[in-house]
Amino acid sequence: MPTISHKGQQMPSSPIRKLVPFAEAAKKRGVDVLHLNIGQPDIHSPQVALDAIHNLDMPVLEYSHSAGFESYRIGLVNYYAEHDITVTKDQILVTTGGSEALLFAMMACFDPGDELIIPEPFYANYNAFAITAGIKVVPLRSSIEDGFALPPEGAFEAHITRRTKGILICNPGNPTGRVYTPEELERLRHVVQKHDLFLFADEVYREFCYDGTQHISAMELAGISENVVLIDSVSKRYSMCGARVGALVTRNKALYDTAMKFAQARLSPPTLGQVASEAALKTPKSYFESVNAEYRERRNTLVEGLNTIPGVLCPMPSGAFYCVADLPIDDADVFCQWLLEHFQHEGHTVMMAPASGFYAEPALGKRQVRLAYVLEKDKLELAVECLRVALQKYPGTVPA
Repeated sequence: MPTISHKGQQMPSSPIRKLVPFAEAAKKRGVDVLHLNIGQPDIHSPQVALDAIHNLDMPVLEYSHSAGFESYRIGLVNYYAEHDITVTKDQILVTTGGSEALLFAMMACFDPGDELIIPEPFYANYNAFAITAGIKVVPLRSSIEDGFALPPEGAFEAHITRRTKGILICNPGNPTGRVYTPEELERLRHVVQKHDLFLFADEVYREFCYDGTQHISAMELAGISENVVLIDSVSKRYSMCGARVGALVTRNKALYDTAMKFAQARLSPPTLGQVASEAALKTPKSYFESVNAEYRERRNTLVEGLNTIPGVLCPMPSGAFYCVADLPIDDADVFCQWLLEHFQHEGHTVMMAPASGFYAEPALGKRQVRLAYVLEKDKLELAVECLRVALQKYPGTVPA
């Protein structure tokens, strides 16, 4: 029998999706599963985007330009300008989700064996993209005790080797909800400039910042204009995960031209997704104001509730719609599966993502879970109560 590739064997299962069979089995038993495992908002997509699909007059669903429809890229130029990011349409490459943007960037910037520093915990699929591109992830640990603040400049310096080619950040953060301060970003800017590294900035959650926190784009940082690659997506901004439309944005022409070769090889991004995404640019500001307020209330409901459970530590995130909680348990992977296989509280249980998959070294997330506050507040209150009861019944609970 032929053997599977080494790369295929290295590819990790998604910590977000690997428990799906257990959730499906629980539902077949009649258990209501509260999905806090995945960033799939229940917020309605903007009506203007849905109308564009419903009213589409396009007799042939044809390819777009490999960089995406020009009209959409021009619209994105205006969108970015509203966020103090100055670019041209020829510096924007529309992609099949933010995932493809990051993969194109990695393949354009790195050779096999090159190293990419990422503060951890980090979005689980970064590991998968790195394996696909043949590069080595160098994790830089941040701590739940200080709310996952960006590690100091010296910590970055200690991890830089002759193979280091770049740094990747997610801001606001997935899974932590951290929004980096101006001081943190200035330290990062200095490291990037000093060592002439690429800086990949995943900023897909920029609209979701709370309590007066301001998001600063890496594209605004002085002196590293040619180093920054912005990764973007419409999935969470407009609650349009199924559109599968993202963007790679860079002022580095050589990098852009190289990424375009990969874009041409896959032909074009989705036509229908671009139609919806271009129309979504007309979404009124009131939409984001109401969505932001809703997420802020959901955050408070979930995080404050979690912190009332003995032994649970959950920092208050300042952006995105995720939080990481440290639980008084022996093993989060076992606990999350146990919740779906063996537990219910008045007909309900909770599905979460074990945090082990958000670390390069899974043992570091052994007691942690990521929760997405993408459900209505009454369901979040119910989820907290389920977890409170579950931690009293789980055989591997550690005394607080």
